[in-house]
Amino acid sequence: MSAPPSLRPYLPADLPLLYEIRLSAIEELTAEDYDDAQRRAWVEAASDEEELGDKLKRGLSLVALREGAAVGFVVFADGLVDQLYVHPSVARAGVGDALVDAVEKLAGARGLKTVEVDASDTAKPLFDRRGYVAQRRNTVQIDDVWLGNTRMKKVLAP
Repeated sequence: MSAPPSLRPYLPADLPLLYEIRLSAIEELTAEDYDDAQRRAWVEAASDEEELGDKLKRGLSLVALREGAAVGFVVFADGLVDQLYVHPSVARAGVGDALVDAVEKLAGARGLKTVEVDASDTAKPLFDRRGYVAQRRNTVQIDDVWLGNTRMKKVLAP
């Protein structure tokens, strides 16, 4: 595993690249967990750059950098990891862990007792490793396609 990425707050100028990271991650990293129709529906639902910009502005949003380039991001809002995407070129290289670790530390510093996430089947192993516990299985309908994810919760150390 290479050195952890550096992290910084989201800047509006990051939006086009983060939008591309989100789409690339869905298209390239989820094939083992979701079929072609599910991935197409997810990409279609994620293809609103303005909606992503709104989420990034509304939540606590961090960008992971490697050699100065954005390689992933997280949005944390209302106790929930709302968005977590990592560029396929750095998948499974500690970027997701670094982002979630930062969210957990910031949540704890803000007095939150728990962090929750609706983890995709692709992201679930990351959250399992970090001590999140499955609460329930969810199904999300996009047009006539159903995708599953798992609501997970971690109790933060005091």
